[in-house]
Amino acid sequence: MPSAMTSGVTKDPTHYPVLRNLQFSPIKQGDDQLIVLWDPSGLSKEKLVLPLNFFFIVQHFDGEHSLPDIGALYLKRFGEFLLPSKVEQLVVDLDQKLFLEGPRAEMARQQARIDYRKYPTRPAAFAGRSYEADGVKLKKQIDGFFTSAEGPDFKPSENRGKLIKGLVVPTYDLKQAGPVYAWGYKELQEAQQPDIYVIIGTAHAGLENLFAVTDKDFETPLGVVPVERQILDHVQSSAPEFFEEDIAHQSEHAIEFQLPFLQTIVDKSFTIVPILSSFSALSLKDPIVRSSIDRFLCALRDAIGASGQSVCLIAAGELAHLGLRYGDSAPPTDFSFHRSMQRDLEMLKQVEELKAEEFAQYIQKESDQRRISGFSPIYSLLRLIQAEKGQVLRYDRGITDQYNSTVTYASMAFF
Repeated sequence: MPSAMTSGVTKDPTHYPVLRNLQFSPIKQGDDQLIVLWDPSGLSKEKLVLPLNFFFIVQHFDGEHSLPDIGALYLKRFGEFLLPSKVEQLVVDLDQKLFLEGPRAEMARQQARIDYRKYPTRPAAFAGRSYEADGVKLKKQIDGFFTSAEGPDFKPSENRGKLIKGLVVPTYDLKQAGPVYAWGYKELQEAQQPDIYVIIGTAHAGLENLFAVTDKDFETPLGVVPVERQILDHVQSSAPEFFEEDIAHQSEHAIEFQLPFLQTIVDKSFTIVPILSSFSALSLKDPIVRSSIDRFLCALRDAIGASGQSVCLIAAGELAHLGLRYGDSAPPTDFSFHRSMQRDLEMLKQVEELKAEEFAQYIQKESDQRRISGFSPIYSLLRLIQAEKGQVLRYDRGITDQYNSTVTYASMAFF
C-alpha cells in the first residue's frame, strides 16, 4: 500500500498525514469485513485492524489531503460527518505505531540502522515461523519438498553435469511452495555447481535506491552462509549508494528462503552476494530509474568479471498478484486465474529466451495490472546472465486469504 509523497513545499504531517508503505489484507469476522494493516519493512511490529470506513480514511493519508479534505470526502462517501477528534486520534494512533511518515518514524529508522550494523551476522528472521528452526528438522523438511507428490520427479535432468548459470525461484511461503522451489534446486543439485551464488530477491517493502546490498553473512539453522567479499568490495567501491539501505535485509525473506536449499544441496563450500531489488516494469520508462538500474548492474557485472569465478544468478520473486488483497475490485474466479496463468506463461517465454526488454514490454503493455512483484530480480538476472536458454520447470499458485486472493510463481533454470 504505497504512500504518495508530497512534492515541493513540505506540509505539516499532523494536518497532511502520510501513510508509510504498508501492506494490507481484507479479513472477515462474522459478517463484518475488516482490513488489517502491517509494515513489511519490520520497522513497526504492530498490526492494525480497521473497519472499512476507517480504511477509507487512511487511504487518503497521502500528504495531499488535509484532515478537513478527508472529512469532506468521508461525508460524500458515507453520508455522515466525521468528527475531527476521531480522525485526529487516528493520526496519533498511527504515528505511535510508526505507520506514518514523520519525525517519530525517521528516528526509529535511524536507530534500526544503527542496531543492524552492530549485528555480527544477519540473523535468521523466519526460522520457526516459515520453516523449521531446528537444523535436523529443517534438513528433513527440505528433503521432503523434493520427495513430495508435487516435487520434482526422480528422472535425471537433461542438463545433468552442465554448468548452471541461473535460477528463477519463488519467495512464497515455504510450507506451501517448497516443492516448487525444489524443481529449480534439483537442477542445481545435478549440475556442475559454481562457488558463488548471486541472489537477487524482491524487496517487498520498497527501496529508494532500487537495489540494496548487505555485506553481512547470513545465519540459518543449518549454519552461517558467508558473503563473497571480493565482489561486494568491488561493487561498494564503484557504487556505494547501493549499500545505504542494507537494513532492508533484516526483515525481507526472499534471500533467507533460498539458503536452506543451497545449504542442503550444494556439495562444497560456497559464498553468496545478497541483493534486494524493487522497481516495476512501468518505472523503466523513467530515465532516472533506468540510469540507476544500469549503474548498479554495470557495477555488479564488472565485479563478477573481475572475480574470475563462475557464478549462479538466482532471481527470487513471485509473478501475478490477483484479488482483493492486491487491489482488485473482486476476488479472482477460475476463469480469471486461468487467463492470468496463460499470460504468465506467455510472459515467461520472454524470460526463457533471455529477452530482458521484451519481458519488460509484455508487462508494460498490460500496465502491470497483474502486479508482477518479481519483475525486478528477474529482469536483473536477464540483464546479467550469460546463458544459452532458460526453461520453465514448474508453475503454481498460492491462496493468501479468505477471499481467494492469489499469488502465482514458477521455478526456472538457465544453462
